[in-house]
Amino acid sequence: MAPAGMERWISAFLEAQAAELDAARNTRLAYGRDLKDFADWLARRSQDFTSADRDTVEAYLGFCEAQGLSTATRARRLSAIRQLYRFAHEEGWRSDNPAIRITGPGKSKRLPKTLEVEEVDRLLEAARDKGRRAADQIRNRCLLELLYATGMRVSEMVGLPVAAARGNPQMILVRGKGGKERMVPLSPPAREALSDWLRARDEAEALAQKAGRTASRFLFPGSGAAGHLRREYFYVLVKQIAVLAGVDPSKVTPHTLRHAFATHLLAGGADLRVIQTLLGHADLSTTEIYTHVLDEHLKDLVLKHHPLARRE
Repeated sequence: MAPAGMERWISAFLEAQAAELDAARNTRLAYGRDLKDFADWLARRSQDFTSADRDTVEAYLGFCEAQGLSTATRARRLSAIRQLYRFAHEEGWRSDNPAIRITGPGKSKRLPKTLEVEEVDRLLEAARDKGRRAADQIRNRCLLELLYATGMRVSEMVGLPVAAARGNPQMILVRGKGGKERMVPLSPPAREALSDWLRARDEAEALAQKAGRTASRFLFPGSGAAGHLRREYFYVLVKQIAVLAGVDPSKVTPHTLRHAFATHLLAGGADLRVIQTLLGHADLSTTEIYTHVLDEHLKDLVLKHHPLARRE
């Protein structure tokens, strides 16, 4: 266990991230986990944040690699350590930043997995029949229609307030990373699915209130502490719908539907900056990866269907 001094460093750093940079909760949780692991490793070596130098940080990264951690995870941990020491330097706790000149492993540029339009159609159709009750089927269809129509992150979708969906909106306000808001348009099928779900949801909420329970402020209520549907539940649900649809469940996650949204828009001729705005990417370079996905997709089509490619 990390000594109290290092715990205080981490707490102060995370509080500053929240207050000054408006960092998203999930980002702060990831930083906290990474820095706790570094602190525990230091404690086992009878060191702490004040005594660690460049060699110490590099030794820790070597330890992470030996543990089999991915390139992306090691890069993220280095980033967290570097930012912690930058904060400590600004606060006057350290006179230097021992991680500033360390070259990280760099994130591997794996292309995101995506789905064919036909596969998405099958998923949307299967979602209509997933659920024991009619209300569950209506909700599950709405979840998938919304996700594919908007490209929202799962955390953004499950956290939608019901007020955002009132009045048959043509666009919906989404609160993304760091509390940044954006408007995303709804397709006609998504609007229809949303309207059906609102009716079913409001009926269930009225019965709940009669039974003495407090009405939920979320579009997709849940019984957990957060008050809304959990991301983990939705992840499993999407896998189950994939099985019903006859789509390989290893290919299907909530995030692949977000990727499919972006890739299909790009294939249809949408401007890259429009897709950037819809996805809530801060940097266009993050969105540009979809051009590579499309390139790979087109190459596969040629290799599979062009007569010259099939010649021996």
